[in-house]
Amino acid sequence: MTLHSMTGFSRVSGAGLDCQFTWELKSVNSKGLDLRLRCPNGFDALESELRARLTRKLARGTVYATLSVQQGEAAPSVQINEPMLRAVIDLVSKLPRGDAIRPASLDGLLALKGIIEPVQTPEFSMETDQAAVFAALDSALEGLLAMRKAEGQAIAAVLQKRMMSIAALVARAEVHPARQPEAIAKRLAQNLALLLGQTALDPVRLHQEAVMLAAKADIREELDRLVAHVAAVRSLLSEGGPVGRRLDFLAQELSREVNTLCAKSNDVSLTALGLDLKTEVEQFREQVQNIE
Repeated sequence: MTLHSMTGFSRVSGAGLDCQFTWELKSVNSKGLDLRLRCPNGFDALESELRARLTRKLARGTVYATLSVQQGEAAPSVQINEPMLRAVIDLVSKLPRGDAIRPASLDGLLALKGIIEPVQTPEFSMETDQAAVFAALDSALEGLLAMRKAEGQAIAAVLQKRMMSIAALVARAEVHPARQPEAIAKRLAQNLALLLGQTALDPVRLHQEAVMLAAKADIREELDRLVAHVAAVRSLLSEGGPVGRRLDFLAQELSREVNTLCAKSNDVSLTALGLDLKTEVEQFREQVQNIE
C-alpha cells in the first residue's frame, strides 16, 4: 500500500434526460473524516447513498462534495387546448347576434386564457437519472483519490529523507565525545578552577562528581527511544494506507525525546546537534499533518 495525502481536487460532468450536472470534490486536512455534501433541493433521498460511497473510499480529511444541476435549455413550445377552444366556439355560436355584436375572430378566441398553454419540457428525473449521478460521483472520487495518492507518494519520499537525517544525527550523538565521563570531568575541573582559583582539587572526589553528573546528564535512554521511533516510522511508511494518526503520534514522541536530550545536554556542540535534530523532527511533523 502507499500513502495518501488528505488534499486533492476533482471535477466530473454528466448528463441526464434533459439536464447537465457536475460533481466537484475537494478535500483538505482534518483530524477525522468530515463529509460536507452540497446538493440542489430535492436530492435529500440520495444523501445516504452518496455518503456511503464516499466513506467506503476515504478514511480521513474534510471533503466538500458539490453537485450542481443545469436544466436543458430547450426551445419554448406551446399547444392549443382544443377541447376548451371547441367549447368556447360552441358557446359563442349559441349567443344571439345583433348589429352591435361582431362575429368571433380566431385571434380573439386564441387570446382567451387557457386556450394556448406551454408544453412542459422534461426535467431531471430522480428515478431515471440517479444512476448517472452516482456514476459521475464514482468517477470524480477516483480522480480525487488519484490526486491524493500522487501527493502522498511525494510526501512519503520527503519523510524518508527526514528519517535518514534524523537517524544520522542520532548516530552522531551516540558517539559524541561530550558524553564520556572523562570529558565531563575535564569541564568540571575547569569550571571549579575558575571558581576556586589555584586551590588544589582532590582527583578522587572530582572523578566521583563527574560520574554523578554524567549519570544525571546521560541521554542513553533518549537515544534508544529515538532509534526505536525512527524504526517505527520507517515501518509505517512501508506499510502505507491510512497511517497519518500513528505517524503524528510518533512525531510527537520524537519531539519529546529531542527536547529532553537538549535539556540534559552538558556541552555546546551536543546541544547544537540536538537543535539540528529538533529542526528535522519539526519539519517531519509538518509533513505528517497532510497524511491520511
